[in-house]
Amino acid sequence: MTHRARHKETEDCLGSSAGIPGRNAVPGRGEFLEFIGMTLAAGAFVLFVVRPEVSEALVRALAARTAVFVH
Repeated sequence: MTHRARHKETEDCLGSSAGIPGRNAVPGRGEFLEFIGMTLAAGAFVLFVVRPEVSEALVRALAARTAVFVH
């Protein structure tokens, strides 16, 4: 999806995002960040499927931290 959208933009367009601070002006950076995010999501999914006790431990840890904030 990122790949198709990038090729539709023209370089001489007045609304180019290269001159706007905070915009992604480095080519290829979006694809790399998307790859890292998908890798992390896939790894988490596999971890929860292969080792279900990890999800139980995570829920207990979050519940314990929430209980500390409540009291």
